[in-house]
Amino acid sequence: MENNADKIERLVGELLLAIGEDPQREGLLKTPARVAASMVFLTSGYRTDLAKLINGAVFTQNTNSMVIVKNIEVYSLCEHHMLPFFGRCHIGYIPTGKVFGVSKLARLVDMYARRLQLQERLTEQISQTVMDTIGATGVGVMIEARHLCMMMRGVEKQNSVMVTSSVVGSFRDSAATREEFLALIGNRGN
Repeated sequence: MENNADKIERLVGELLLAIGEDPQREGLLKTPARVAASMVFLTSGYRTDLAKLINGAVFTQNTNSMVIVKNIEVYSLCEHHMLPFFGRCHIGYIPTGKVFGVSKLARLVDMYARRLQLQERLTEQISQTVMDTIGATGVGVMIEARHLCMMMRGVEKQNSVMVTSSVVGSFRDSAATREEFLALIGNRGN
């Protein structure tokens, strides 16, 4: 299989020509290689194996209290314009005897964010994977993000923030559980 970076590099050179640039001018000489390396990194989620990412970092813990990790930075590319969106992800879950190593939740967010994405899908993928991986009784995920496709083109709304949530299990079934999650992440009624 051809090295993806090599192919991307060639395509970026063609793109530069197509927009009327000279890929041979000094400032652009290394741009195709830089963009290729960047795209390989920014889409590495397609090549990440969930089992290797978790790597056994699910631990037995006799608790059924809510676990929350908030303000996980999210950087992704929208699938419609391939422009960045970025913000924060908050994850809460109620375990049934198994908990994640705390860094694994951030890595899980990165795995799904490093793909061409819709924020709505990203939110759902995270919640469902947490639910399925540890058999939680419930999971809540909220992402707040700014989309450059709305900020620097199209409607050009610099202060817009998109908020998505996915609640499954007890987070969906119980208003009290949802309220506790929202209160603990600081988004009650905001």
